Amino acid sequence: MVTVPAFLLRRLYVKGSLHSRSDGWGFQLKNGLGSGYAKGMLPLTLDGTEVPLDTSFFTTEGADSAVCFADVNEKRTFGLQMGKVVAIDVNGPPLAPGGHTVAMAFVVPGLGRLRFDFSDVVQPASGQR
Repeated sequence: MVTVPAFLLRRLYVKGSLHSRSDGWGFQLKNGLGSGYAKGMLPLTLDGTEVPLDTSFFTTEGADSAVCFADVNEKRTFGLQMGKVVAIDVNGPPLAPGGHTVAMAFVVPGLGRLRFDFSDVVQPASGQR
């Protein structure tokens, strides 16, 4: 089976997009590798702690609504169209300012389970230090 190295998948992450909000956190992906899709999502991890699938959502550029990671299957896929931005949002506690590591994994037909991680820094909110 062909595999895609994590260093290539890491290119999907939009550097500097990791952010915190009052009801959670999120980041963006932008596909410059070639269109593809996943038929299953695995839980994100944040700093080594697993994030429940039912609190993670994605919205593809141009889509009207978010899709829960738990709802991804062979009929309702996680698509990564070439050149399109996908916003990933997680409901829960906000991220503390500073460095964080996020890992993401999914199941791609013909390739199996693919996983990558990235590290980025969340900036303090305006007026905080």
